[in-house]
Amino acid sequence: MIAQETTQINELKQQQQQLDQQRSLVKEEREKVQRQERSAQRELTGIRRNIQATTSQIQFTESKLKSATDSLKKLEAELSQAEQGYQQRQSATGARLRFLQRQQESSGWAVLLQSENLNDFLDRRFQLRRIYKADRQILEGLKAEADKLDRQRAQVEQKKNDITLISQQLMAQKAQFEQQAESQKDVVDRLRTNRRALEAAEAQLEKDSQSIGELIQKRIAEENRKRGVIILGTGQFNLPSSGPISSGFGWRMHPILGYQRFHGGLDFAADYGSPILAADRGVVIFAGWYGGFGNTVILDHGNGLTTLYAHAQELYVAEGETVERGKAIAAVGSTGLSTGPHLHFEVRKEGEPVDPVGFL
Repeated sequence: MIAQETTQINELKQQQQQLDQQRSLVKEEREKVQRQERSAQRELTGIRRNIQATTSQIQFTESKLKSATDSLKKLEAELSQAEQGYQQRQSATGARLRFLQRQQESSGWAVLLQSENLNDFLDRRFQLRRIYKADRQILEGLKAEADKLDRQRAQVEQKKNDITLISQQLMAQKAQFEQQAESQKDVVDRLRTNRRALEAAEAQLEKDSQSIGELIQKRIAEENRKRGVIILGTGQFNLPSSGPISSGFGWRMHPILGYQRFHGGLDFAADYGSPILAADRGVVIFAGWYGGFGNTVILDHGNGLTTLYAHAQELYVAEGETVERGKAIAAVGSTGLSTGPHLHFEVRKEGEPVDPVGFL
């Protein structure tokens, strides 16, 4: 009967170990998806900022385009008015010049011959030249004004075309950003859905593992009562390793995962193969691979007090053995989730981690 219960306990421990391994894998995947989600969200935020900036540029460009269109309309009206005036004045001036030219030999000379004296003759000739010259200047001025308006109209037309082209390019760019934002939003939504599913799976695995842990403790207590065996340690522990303490109990930045995580024990820096010692007298209730802890030994010291020794290179004990304080139970290694050779040592009261310093 006792052997059967021991087998059941071992089977439950194996189930718990498998659950813990699954939970560790699910957690790693969830953290990976969470990082991808944050990265995708940052990219989506950047795209939306680009859309906002492009929209502002489009509004500014449309304002410039309206201003250029208004200027062009005004110039076209001025040019039309100037052209009408130019044509009228050109027609009148040209007619007068042609008339004077036709009358040059008759009327022109007649005017000059009507001079009373030489001074009057010279004055009349000077006045005729001034008329010819003034008319030519009028025509040249009208032509220069018309040419200037033509150049201004061409410049405004070119400016309007340039602004229209820029506006079209910005609209196309905005459409591209909006398409990117839509695709990126789909990515963020998918990653968020995956993360939530993994969180739910992780929570369920943690709950299942805790339930099995409680069942194991119950079965151990029942087995001990049936055996009539009560193993009591002294409650004052020896150091489990001769190496120095490299990491304390409490919250810390995890050396591998890279984020704040609760450290439920002490780390002792030690060389590969150096002995791991039982902190106190107890019964081996677990000896084997335990998820991220790697090769692990757990001792039951009675009164709800247990110790855990993780990341071992080699185990020297088996489940069910009774060990004395100071006995070598394993060798230091770097198995499981570890960055180098060390001993991870935990003290648990009723299954909850407590600071080992209070027992050493």
